[in-house]
Amino acid sequence: MSAFEPKPGDWAVITGAGRGIGRWLAQHFAAKGMRICALDIDAYEAEETARMCGDASVAHGCDVSDAKETKRVAEKLIAQGVEPSLLWINAGVGSADTVSGAKTRTLDWLIGVNVMGPMHTARAWLPSLKARDGARHVGITASSASVTPVSGPFTLYATTKQMTAAIGEALTAELAEEDIGVTILCPGILNTQIWNAAQARPERFGGARQSPDEVGDHWRAQPGPEVLAEGVDANLAMGGGWCIIPTEPDTQQKMVERHAAQRSGLFNYAVVEPD
Repeated sequence: MSAFEPKPGDWAVITGAGRGIGRWLAQHFAAKGMRICALDIDAYEAEETARMCGDASVAHGCDVSDAKETKRVAEKLIAQGVEPSLLWINAGVGSADTVSGAKTRTLDWLIGVNVMGPMHTARAWLPSLKARDGARHVGITASSASVTPVSGPFTLYATTKQMTAAIGEALTAELAEEDIGVTILCPGILNTQIWNAAQARPERFGGARQSPDEVGDHWRAQPGPEVLAEGVDANLAMGGGWCIIPTEPDTQQKMVERHAAQRSGLFNYAVVEPD
């Protein structure tokens, strides 16, 4: 894929831009001269991000788990001239629940945001991105949990984030012929408020819930999203691909163990060699 260099004046559309990694991405690309379209389920926080990114930036509330709303917001903004060269599918939520034990609405919420959300966002915005000339790029924020073995206590979260990364791989294959690169960002644990993601959970998924402040102590002890800058910039300059930036010392070994387990389960006796 062709290298992507942020071009001053071009639009970057970023979901989940109201806080955390999304807000950092918005500020990062705004500092390179891009105009930012900040989307978030919390419209107030999206507006605050846009304010931080300069007068040329805009914001809009958007619940990416809702296909109709995501499409409607995209159509409205595109009609107003927001035609991105960079689409960063970043919105995501976390929960300390298991696949087998989660309440149905919690299961629907994580799948709705972390799995269906990226698909809704891609389907809503890619036609505009494809119609542009010049360098274009898609980013998708997965997690280090996307590339390591699923383990407790966040097994449901890890499962959905492996699906997020798979969507990134699908988009990589689908957009290759159009020379649109895709970055699959897999950060380690960062100092964001993902531990309190339920504070913006829609009513249809059980409604908002405030986690006790002490739950966030582990996240607050980690580096901030700015630690992603070097890897993100290098990856875009290479035209995309996996961008794995761990913050835990054992991530690389866990990746090795996962791949070793896959190899040990490979029985290739059914392979038919070509004549």
